[in-house]
Amino acid sequence: MDAPQSLSKVKAVKFNLNDILGYRRALAENQGTFWRRFGVTQSGGSRYETGRTIPRPVRLLIMLYAAGKITDEDLRVAAGGKAKRAKAGG
Repeated sequence: MDAPQSLSKVKAVKFNLNDILGYRRALAENQGTFWRRFGVTQSGGSRYETGRTIPRPVRLLIMLYAAGKITDEDLRVAAGGKAKRAKAGG
């Protein structure tokens, strides 16, 4: 699995929900990597990038992610993954 984006990079990229393709490209991510974090298949993401309406829950996740309010780790845990343990002493 690809490395998660740093919070500073995510927040530095200009976000426009009407140009989700441009946002994904600005993050330098392929469709699979970008859409997987939001629980969307690559093919579903492709349809959204070409004009199909993005469902409200997915839009909300994308907006929160772009604003830096949630992270890749938050999304992974919410999808049923285990939280990573914080390293001791660091």
